[in-house]
Amino acid sequence: MIDRLKIEKPVSAEFEQFTADFIKTLHSEIPLLQSAIEQALGSNGKQIRPLLLLLTAKACGQPTAMTREAAVIIEILHTTTLIHDDVVDETKQRRGIPSLNAIFDNRIAVLTGDYMLAGTILRAAETGNIDLIRILARVCRELSEGELLELDNAARHTVKEEDYLRTIEKKTATLISACAEIGAISVAADAETIARCSLFGKYLGYCFQIKDDIFDYYNNANIGKPTGNDIREGKVTLPLIHALKTAPADKAALCRKIIDNQDFTPENVTLIQTFAKQFGGIEYAESLLKRYKQQAVETINRLPPTPARESLLLLADYFAERIN
Repeated sequence: MIDRLKIEKPVSAEFEQFTADFIKTLHSEIPLLQSAIEQALGSNGKQIRPLLLLLTAKACGQPTAMTREAAVIIEILHTTTLIHDDVVDETKQRRGIPSLNAIFDNRIAVLTGDYMLAGTILRAAETGNIDLIRILARVCRELSEGELLELDNAARHTVKEEDYLRTIEKKTATLISACAEIGAISVAADAETIARCSLFGKYLGYCFQIKDDIFDYYNNANIGKPTGNDIREGKVTLPLIHALKTAPADKAALCRKIIDNQDFTPENVTLIQTFAKQFGGIEYAESLLKRYKQQAVETINRLPPTPARESLLLLADYFAERIN
């Protein structure tokens, strides 16, 4: 298991400051909104994205006040996306605790997310850094496109690998890529280094989402969400896409029929999970994940050797090997 403290070590002081800043980041005089904000911020997870931003900045130079502010901004944005995702997916739990839309309702959850998104834009504008504003605007646009692509793919029961990869690039990789890119920008890295860091983050994003999609095929209490959830929502992800391509026609036809009819009984969800494992879907997804991880390693290894770069390599290990 990857040691989180070891990853954090080169930026431990900066991460401690980020944590303090993030806790007091948003406030509203409206009691209902403040309660929702506190619930959303209090259920935050591992805060990997701001950690990536801080480490990238440290690997490229010396973190600045903008670095620390950008880390807060990116985590607020990430929290906003989780709130909106839970509404779109009708998710009632996240990491084992009730989601914001479950505690309140969809209206309050959406409006809280909108309020927090406005907060990220305002804070970004106050930095005066046009690159930061541009990247955040691009990320918001691509996240929306990614969610809509996923919904469209599910509605059309799309099972093409290129559609899947395009969706996860927009839905997941774009935000993680932005973290590394912003980290490099915040310490005035040169254009080549910024592009390299952005690409590193993109590869990590692919690793993160493919790993998440593999989780959907296993019962693991540590994941914090029901397994088989993507299947029940009609999302055809990489393990199933590959299995449908490689399985005998009759067995693939049975799974396609279940997907086309949206007949996701507990028995059929188990059938699909077993089918994906039996016909190489998990192994293929893991092989692609390892390929992206290797590309991430090769990309970031071009930076000068520093403790922060070593932590970025450990972070790549974490993205590929995490258990939840």
